Amino acid sequence: MIVISYSKTVEEMIDCAGPIECELLPRLIQVTESAAIAAAYQMGRGNKNFADQVAVASMRRMLNKLDMKGIIKIGEGERDEAPMLYIGEQVGTGKGDLEVDIAVDPLEGTNLTADGGPGSVAVMAMAERGGIFHGPDIYMDKIVVGPDVVRYEEEHPDEKIDLDAPVSHNLKIVAKALERNVEELVVVVLDRPRHAQKITEIREAGARVRLVSDGDLMPGVATAIRGSGIHMVMGAGGSGEAVLTAAAIKILGGKILARLVLPMVANGKSQDKINEEIEEKLPRLEKMGITLENLKDILDTNKLVPGNDVIFSATAVTPGHFLQEVHLFGGGGARVNTISMGASGAVKFTDSIYIKDKRETPLYL
Repeated sequence: MIVISYSKTVEEMIDCAGPIECELLPRLIQVTESAAIAAAYQMGRGNKNFADQVAVASMRRMLNKLDMKGIIKIGEGERDEAPMLYIGEQVGTGKGDLEVDIAVDPLEGTNLTADGGPGSVAVMAMAERGGIFHGPDIYMDKIVVGPDVVRYEEEHPDEKIDLDAPVSHNLKIVAKALERNVEELVVVVLDRPRHAQKITEIREAGARVRLVSDGDLMPGVATAIRGSGIHMVMGAGGSGEAVLTAAAIKILGGKILARLVLPMVANGKSQDKINEEIEEKLPRLEKMGITLENLKDILDTNKLVPGNDVIFSATAVTPGHFLQEVHLFGGGGARVNTISMGASGAVKFTDSIYIKDKRETPLYL
């Protein structure tokens, strides 16, 4: 008998998947898809707060159906600021042995949804208890790059991206890693006045800038996807978005470097304004173990997401960098695009169709 060998790659990856990935990732996809569909009904209606509200409510209802003991580590804000999915809220049925930390943004890009602009998503990550950074709702200055840069750094230990280095230094390393000229690189930056100098430096170094009005989370993920046309993300944005980016980028083998920064500092406000913000936020920061002394510490991928059994799911609401928008059908159905992944390395691009009334809205290609 002739024995034909074959690769057991899929079997091996499934075997090494942790319990969170095995049991919760299929359900996590449904969680982000339900939030995205809820938000899609508010697309273009001009009310960003209500769009966010329905996404939050839908996501929370779905989370509370999962057999787990979950704690929100990155969420909608502090308990006195957010009625649902606030930092520290416990979610899930409480049944079973799975204890998870959760990072969530039910609607990344509320303005984009309200105005019908591209790039809004419903996104979530989970890891084992202690596996996700418990950080404050302030800014993080960051650099995000893909796995080619990580591999280059391993081969050239004296050449590494550096949050404190000149922009040109980091661009040269990324260009070498990708075997490109600096002039061919595309760097995504949030279009904010605080980034004016950084944008100028990127352009003076020869690279190209893609400005986004909101939402640099998915561009960060895109740095780890060849063919996305995005090679680097730079600049200060929400700390929650940075942690969610870190979850995906860790699974995909990329890298993020980040540092917490107070909004008043990032936006170049007066010292009086900065002092007022310190007085307001410092008590909460200290409860999380963050002091003025360690506020400026560099946080890398593993500090932001130290967990091993990490899962991530993002569903597009409006057209994205590599995901299609929600398409709503008559009769309450919808078609949605999701990217999901787990620490085993399995990545899925899911095209889901939900049909509420099969007679009124038959399936079609």
